[in-house]
Amino acid sequence: MRMNPVVHFEMPYADHKRVAKFYSDAFGWQMQTLGEEMGDYVLATTTETDENRMVKAPGTINGGFFPQKPDWPAQYPSVVIAVEDIKGSMKKITSSGGKVLGDPMEIPGIGFYVSFNDTEGNRVSLLQPYPRKA
Repeated sequence: MRMNPVVHFEMPYADHKRVAKFYSDAFGWQMQTLGEEMGDYVLATTTETDENRMVKAPGTINGGFFPQKPDWPAQYPSVVIAVEDIKGSMKKITSSGGKVLGDPMEIPGIGFYVSFNDTEGNRVSLLQPYPRKA
C-alpha cells in the first residue's frame, strides 16, 4: 500500500490578527490572512517553498488557521494528509472505522479537501491536490 504523507497542519483561531501576530512574533512564521472568499483562512508559512508552493526542505510542512465556528465539529489542531483519490480514501476511512465529516470541498488553486474523525476521535483532514505545474 502506498504511504500518504502529512503535508499541512491546521488549527482553529478566535482572532485572526492575534493568532497571526503570535506565530509571527514567537516563531518568525510568515502569516497571510486570506479573504472571505477563502473562508477567512490564515496561511502559515513555516519554511521556504518553491514556485509550486512545495517545501524546499524535506520533512517540513506549512499550515494554516481556520476561524472557530459554533456549528462546526471537531475544531482542534489537526494534520492534513495528501491523497491521490479523495473519494477512494473516504471509503477506506469509513471501512476502517473512521467517520468522514461532510463532503469534499474545492479549495481554489489547491485541490479537494475533507475532514474526518479517526477511530480515536482525532480530527484529521485529506487533501487531493491539483497536479503540480511542470
